[in-house]
Amino acid sequence: MDGIKILVVDDEIRMRKLIKDFLQAKGFSVIEAGDGEEAVDIFCSNKDIALILLDVMMPKMNGWEVLKTIRKISKVPIIMLTARGEEQDELQGFKLGVDEYITKPFSPKILTARVDAILRRTRKTEDDIQRCGDIEINRGAHTVRAGGKDVILSYKEFELLDYFMQNKNLALSRENILNNVWDYDYFGDARTIDTHVKKLRAKLGDAGAHIKTIWGMGYKFEE
Repeated sequence: MDGIKILVVDDEIRMRKLIKDFLQAKGFSVIEAGDGEEAVDIFCSNKDIALILLDVMMPKMNGWEVLKTIRKISKVPIIMLTARGEEQDELQGFKLGVDEYITKPFSPKILTARVDAILRRTRKTEDDIQRCGDIEINRGAHTVRAGGKDVILSYKEFELLDYFMQNKNLALSRENILNNVWDYDYFGDARTIDTHVKKLRAKLGDAGAHIKTIWGMGYKFEE
């Protein structure tokens, strides 16, 4: 992970320093932004940023606006940091394309562990193409085609589809999906999965019918 560039966006100087110190101790290169507008400017001028840690409540442009702006041009992994723990806020973040959602106060060690987990997956280099019906997924290039058309997915949506296709025709509980796709023991609401599945089906169009709901349990990807 040495030298991998992370953008930390928070209007609180002490919070940025705390996160920066822990990430640098892990070998990451850290860039700081104190508000949303600065964050967008920095991201657009640094094409090698691998991940963004993004606060919600900020001056000039809040985290939601930053998230929507960046998602128009990039699928870079984004972890939202917020003092608000309302379920509706979490669902809004996932709908807009956030990959992780951490409520303050949080353990810096847990934060860095989640950063490590995301980057390990995004930096896989194998050129592994898998097809199922009219869906084609290229893990190396991180691209998806469905019905002969390119499909733009967020990082987490891509990981979810990849997990479904690797376990096609198997009944998958929400707990299994959380532990494998989110890569840690998730203690939030399992409706997080339902939100992602709904968006994934919509983006896949007719091919979204491959994802079947198993009521009271979870989902199955049928070939």
